[in-house]
Amino acid sequence: MWALLQSFRLRDAVDILLVAVVVHRVLVMFRGTRALQMLAGLGGLMAASFLARRLELFSTSWILENFWSVWVLALVVLFQPELRRALAQIGRSPLFQGMTRAGQERQSHVIDDVVKAADSLAAKRIGALIVLERTTGLRNYAELGVPLDALVSADLLVSLFLPYSPLHDGAVFIHHTRAVAAGCFLPLSRNTQLGRAMGTRHRAALGLSEETDAVVLAVSEETGRISLAVGGQMETPLDRERLRQRLAELFALAAGPSPGRAAWWVPAREWLRK
Repeated sequence: MWALLQSFRLRDAVDILLVAVVVHRVLVMFRGTRALQMLAGLGGLMAASFLARRLELFSTSWILENFWSVWVLALVVLFQPELRRALAQIGRSPLFQGMTRAGQERQSHVIDDVVKAADSLAAKRIGALIVLERTTGLRNYAELGVPLDALVSADLLVSLFLPYSPLHDGAVFIHHTRAVAAGCFLPLSRNTQLGRAMGTRHRAALGLSEETDAVVLAVSEETGRISLAVGGQMETPLDRERLRQRLAELFALAAGPSPGRAAWWVPAREWLRK
């Protein structure tokens, strides 16, 4: 035992700490999702494989060993949403944000128009979903809707969600100062702890915020309440002033290049077609 302690190095401590952090982050990421149950199932298969070898159950052992020969592919298929979310979180870390922040400057009038539209829709009890892009690209979601390439304005956003509008049943995506697509469908949240009272619109808002760093504004047609989904959490209810303040805070954190550097901007139509 003493010889083992004497051979213990600082790099071994760092190695153990890194493994502990990774395991902790994986468990936190999987908490409240079906992935935790699938991990328990994989643990059961490992235990069954060990017992089959010890008890000399040759057929069972052969089946389980062939399963583990393709375990990497099985993990990718089973945990595809969680792996995608984890990689996106790594890309949003401060270490990599400097590579993806170009062009993220947002004029204050865009936030003002979004707040004005949300307040108007809430007063009329008209449901709405408005997605504001930050550092994570959302082109693959926007491509599922109808391209717009229109300058953001409160009147445009309100008109898109009126009940007789053909694009009201879906989300509007805002990229920089442009409304790039409407009538888009969002992935529903995989959180099994959500209450039954939460509707499909709010589940969709949470679902996108779980997979990306987008800010998703949802207006309830039943209550007229305004909510924000950010980082897999729902902030509700929000009044007009609190909504403006919260959006300003969120997009100050995702600010683009400094004023001394010219920000590049890609037109929305080209952005969707790439």
